[in-house]
Amino acid sequence: MKFLKIKYHFFLLTIIITFFISCGTKKGMEDRPDISQYSVSESPRTTINDSLFFKDKSSLRKNKFGQWELVASGNPLDLGNTIGVLSQELIVKQEDLFFSKVHTMVPSKFKQYLLRKFLIWYAREMYLNVTEEYKAEIYGISKYGSTNNDLFGSNYQKALFLHSAHDIGHAFQDLALVGCSSFAVWGDNTPDGNLIIARNFDFYAGDEFSKDKLISFIQPEKGYKYMTVSWAGMIGVMSGMNEKGLTVTINAGKSDIPLAAKTPISLVTREIVQYASTIDEAIIIAKKREVFVSESIMVGSALDNRAILIEMSPDNFGVYEVENNSKLICSNHFQSDAYLEDENNIKAIKESHSKYRFDRMKELLAETEKVTPERAVSILRHKEGLKDLEIGYGNEKALNQLLAHHGIVFQPSEKRVWVSSNPYQLGEFVAFQLDSVFVNSSKKISTLSLSNILIEKDPFVNSEAFRNYEKYRIESRKIETLIEEKEVIPSEELQGFIALNPNFWEVYYLVGKYYYEKGFYRAALIQFEKALLKEITTVPDRQSIDNYIKNIKRKLDDS
Repeated sequence: MKFLKIKYHFFLLTIIITFFISCGTKKGMEDRPDISQYSVSESPRTTINDSLFFKDKSSLRKNKFGQWELVASGNPLDLGNTIGVLSQELIVKQEDLFFSKVHTMVPSKFKQYLLRKFLIWYAREMYLNVTEEYKAEIYGISKYGSTNNDLFGSNYQKALFLHSAHDIGHAFQDLALVGCSSFAVWGDNTPDGNLIIARNFDFYAGDEFSKDKLISFIQPEKGYKYMTVSWAGMIGVMSGMNEKGLTVTINAGKSDIPLAAKTPISLVTREIVQYASTIDEAIIIAKKREVFVSESIMVGSALDNRAILIEMSPDNFGVYEVENNSKLICSNHFQSDAYLEDENNIKAIKESHSKYRFDRMKELLAETEKVTPERAVSILRHKEGLKDLEIGYGNEKALNQLLAHHGIVFQPSEKRVWVSSNPYQLGEFVAFQLDSVFVNSSKKISTLSLSNILIEKDPFVNSEAFRNYEKYRIESRKIETLIEEKEVIPSEELQGFIALNPNFWEVYYLVGKYYYEKGFYRAALIQFEKALLKEITTVPDRQSIDNYIKNIKRKLDDS
């Protein structure tokens, strides 16, 4: 998922309006969970080295692939406290990285003040929609957060808000949908007939933010033991599986912007993975919660040996199951009958990149007789478009957009999971066996992973094309800044930029935009027309190019 690309004209107007609407925020800001019922272990952290820590029966270690492996247990408050003690440095680092991104986007102190007012108002009802259990756990973690970020009144309020950052980013991105892709196969589509689920989680909050992936193995006081992949300080679940072989993954959808934050979707999926063992139990839990964004939750179940989609939005709820089929595909639009006439969903299908990626997964799965974990990883790593068309690296129409926080493959019947290592999901997919982790992890010094079933890194990471793509990412941000600041860019630098990613429409768009801003209309026209020959990501992107071309032709006719 791309980070918060908020449209300033709407955003600032909303802030100005809500600045004067403080009614109802006081209770939310002052709310604290009742922690009197919980005991907390005061034992200190034992530090073996800079990548291995123990506290009681809990631990944090870093494996050779750069992944952090966390094992923690206890009542909600003690669990949060243990996670905080073990991973304090990571929590502080992730928070500082997140808020540095916010400060980069909103550098003005006055606008930051307005942003704080708006977010406090917007999140005014969230405390009513988060269970006391999860508030206590977040409270336990919050004591170990960064002291550098005072956007909220307290570390607890900040930690609670950060669990909705994923949702608020969705709510205010308008058409800029994130590009998560997932699929499930079972029956005739796998060698043993058992379920396999794979997904890319394309949440992006900067390169540094994604480096410290945290793979957590949690033993809560109540409910099932489970694993999840996220970042330090996050108790919600974006991708996870419990000891019963029930899995959850989330894909964003399109909806209207709600007037208040409700239950963060990652806490809905946390509740499912902690308390559900079957698909029916997962549906019952989801129906109890009121969310404030549209989201598809893919639920897989070893006990049911199939997968379904729970499709949730602020004012609708649907369940999608495939009939007479054993393949389930999910991108960023809804498929259940409940959303057949939903205008936002229809628009997302027509104008975004969701349907394209859906069709690409369908195409690749049709070419595969039996999906193994290795083949699932191969599909997640595909960088080409339909019919293997070269669409440029970083194109959101690709399954592999080269920005994923993580890729993951579940084998629920075996309680086995593979999690990608950096960069993106191109590094090794590291395997973990839930049963063995929960039984043998208390004092284990080495990695909790299984080295004998590692899925090797993508050879692409060693290619010149990948090195050029990494240069392109740096250069594209630089050129966007230079255009905004009306600086001069030498033509050889622009040509070198195009050569880094020549199949991607956006390189020609940016060069065309530079020439347009400088008044070099014929040169700009050439670049925009080249962009139209490439696979453009969304309908609004194409419309933007068409508008530039119309304006240029009008200017040339008038000259």
